[in-house]
Amino acid sequence: MKLKHCIVFAFLAIASYYPLNAQESAETILKNASEVAKKEDKNIFVMFHASWCGWCKKMDKGMNDDACKAFFDANYVITHLTVKESPNNKHLENPGAEDLLIKYKGEKSGIPFWLIFNVEGELLADSFDDKGQNLGCPASKEEVEAFIKKLKNTSSLNERALSIIAEVFTMK
Repeated sequence: MKLKHCIVFAFLAIASYYPLNAQESAETILKNASEVAKKEDKNIFVMFHASWCGWCKKMDKGMNDDACKAFFDANYVITHLTVKESPNNKHLENPGAEDLLIKYKGEKSGIPFWLIFNVEGELLADSFDDKGQNLGCPASKEEVEAFIKKLKNTSSLNERALSIIAEVFTMK
């Protein structure tokens, strides 16, 4: 009986050491996205976001808007990497995502930040505009124009689809 209690105690001690809701690593998420992208002949749209980020939620809302969701889904495997969480929500972050964010964004501020890769992992576009500023969730006319240009260069979206996306994202 004592052995049974010791085994149960050891199991509980080990289990409590590991978070029950540990997030997948950035490497695993990107690998899985790449496999899907290869099968579906799409590029990979990676968005760095956080649970507290209003602009991140706005970006998701725009990409999932009924008017343009199908356009994004037909051209990209869309994936999210969680970064920059508050101390109470650090468990939501994807291990390795912060390092990847710094690699591509440096120390410049702001999320959402997004990257578009081909299936070979080559960077095709990022969310920096021509002035080196993060577009994040594009909203102004100029930001949306820069976003549309990046989408046009990394997808098979036609002018009609691009204009619908521009309309959804342009702040009214």
